[in-house]
Amino acid sequence: MKAFVINKYSKNGSLQLAEVNVPEVKDQDVLVAIHAAGVNLLDSKIKTGEFKLILPYKLPLILGHDVAGVITKVGKNVTKFKVGDEVYARVRDQRIGTFAEFIAINEADAALKPKNLSMEEAASIPLVALTAWQVLVEKAKIQKGQKAFIQAGSGGVGTIAIQLAKHFGATVATTASAKSFDLLEKLGADIVIDYKNSDFENRLSNYDAVLNSQDPKTLEKSLRILKSGGKLISISGPPTPDFAKEIKAPWFVKIILSLISSGIRKKAKAKNVDYSFLWMKADGEQLNEITKLIEAGIIEPILDKVFPFDKTNEALSYVESGRAKGKVIIRIK
Repeated sequence: MKAFVINKYSKNGSLQLAEVNVPEVKDQDVLVAIHAAGVNLLDSKIKTGEFKLILPYKLPLILGHDVAGVITKVGKNVTKFKVGDEVYARVRDQRIGTFAEFIAINEADAALKPKNLSMEEAASIPLVALTAWQVLVEKAKIQKGQKAFIQAGSGGVGTIAIQLAKHFGATVATTASAKSFDLLEKLGADIVIDYKNSDFENRLSNYDAVLNSQDPKTLEKSLRILKSGGKLISISGPPTPDFAKEIKAPWFVKIILSLISSGIRKKAKAKNVDYSFLWMKADGEQLNEITKLIEAGIIEPILDKVFPFDKTNEALSYVESGRAKGKVIIRIK
């Protein structure tokens, strides 16, 4: 099969189109003929080696975390799916590789594709929707009447997180450039702040939860808008010792993460704010819950561009540019 691979970590290198073997199907796996794959900033960060300390991959490596496609083979212990099912998934770490014609996925990571979405739309959902779910539902436990600040509202995670927070009854504030205001208000944002000429910390106060996806400076500002007992959940770091424990990292990684996160953890503690780092996990059951919301018209995917398979490098460059409004997709079939 054809696949886009990296042979070494590199900031400037491009993905290489290669002929590789179709993945082996284990007992709990389904083999999926890939129709579409989502492109995420995470793919770029893995390409550059930014996460090699916490995610040690063997090279050469096929990139890609989001998939929508059709099952062509099932392992002998698979009970949830059959050949011919249309599915979607964010595949688990250590088993990524959706920039390819086929992928083997543990059945626990997959869900039936929402009936009202195309393959391209479905491929845009898993990573960003699971991230939003795990931040807002699992960690923040967001409830009706609470206030949530979601940074970078027009990005992949932001567009879904706004819709999810509104569904749970929260008042939602977000940041974006002025050209995205109409879209974000349509998605349900109550307060949209133009990050180019206004500072959110001067506009917001007494918030219950913040989804941080930006730089360290923005992370610190976010602390100042939270109420006592509020939750600051970052998907862009710095990772914490608790996260090192979660992933069963070696002792020296725990020490490194403890050092790099000590500043923000101390400041959060002084304000009685709970700081945590979230590395989203593949989860087919949560994806089933998200499917229900999509089929009910509560969550809709926001797509920016769809690239053909042979333009995978251009798709990744476009995501890296930071200009995408919503998700970027590769069409494989």
